[in-house]
Amino acid sequence: MAIHVGLWRHAGACRGREGAPYSSLVPSDEVTINYRHGLPVITLVLPTRRERCQFTVKPVVTTVGAFLQDVQREDKGIERAEVFATDGSKVSDAMLMEVLLMNDFKLVINNTAYSVSPPVKAKLSSEHATEMEDIKSLVHRLFVALHVEDHQIRKERELLQKLDHLKGELLPLEQMKARIMDSADAKTSRLLWVGLALMSTQGGALAWLTWWVYSWDIMEPVTYFITYGSAMAFYAYFILTKQDYIYPHAKDRQFLHYFYRKSKKQRFNVERYNKLKDDLAEAEESLRRLRQPLHLRLPIQEISDKD
Repeated sequence: MAIHVGLWRHAGACRGREGAPYSSLVPSDEVTINYRHGLPVITLVLPTRRERCQFTVKPVVTTVGAFLQDVQREDKGIERAEVFATDGSKVSDAMLMEVLLMNDFKLVINNTAYSVSPPVKAKLSSEHATEMEDIKSLVHRLFVALHVEDHQIRKERELLQKLDHLKGELLPLEQMKARIMDSADAKTSRLLWVGLALMSTQGGALAWLTWWVYSWDIMEPVTYFITYGSAMAFYAYFILTKQDYIYPHAKDRQFLHYFYRKSKKQRFNVERYNKLKDDLAEAEESLRRLRQPLHLRLPIQEISDKD
């Protein structure tokens, strides 16, 4: 089934939406549209070479912009190639040819306007429509399978660039963090040694008071209240921190206290650092998952199924 596209001449020059004039010719068959094997074939005469050229369109994946680029690529003398709707509005280059071929439209090449009336396709039965949808789905899956390796390589390059960018931003923060951690660790260690010194001093003072100044009968109540006061201090620590007084946990808590105080003084953004670390870990995980199908020759969809 074929349809001939008529051309006509007006008394005055017509103008498109952008105001550029175009002229029309007498009716001819320079442009035709017909369907072969279910695909529309657009035949038109190239203005410079005056040769008939056929363009097979894949309506499901081909856009209007891609079709016009193909036309201009065939004839370098084409300076202007646009498509307008019947109401004069310009058709977007992103529109699919499948949508364009549903209605009449106007094809403008240089200064010539072609009024195109695509042939009406017979309405498909429900079974045939389902079969066509299955074929479209199969074609899409084949397209993805054939181009997945290129997509993975391009995605891998993007992830590597992102990793380099994140590592570049993290490098000065890592250096600052290392200095702050060294300072906080030194202060925490000094505090632990001070605690040991105070406990040793307390023990020595109690021994001196027990054996050289007073007797055990006098010092026994003193040591009892010191022990009871220590138990009250540990209980207060539990109330304030909701944690038992365990030496490693207490050390870590004091370390974090010194770390955040030092970070505030040196304007170290802990939240930004953690965000960059999370982004870096996510990018590394994405790169690992992306390289797995490159090694196993599996499409990306199968990774999500496995995970």
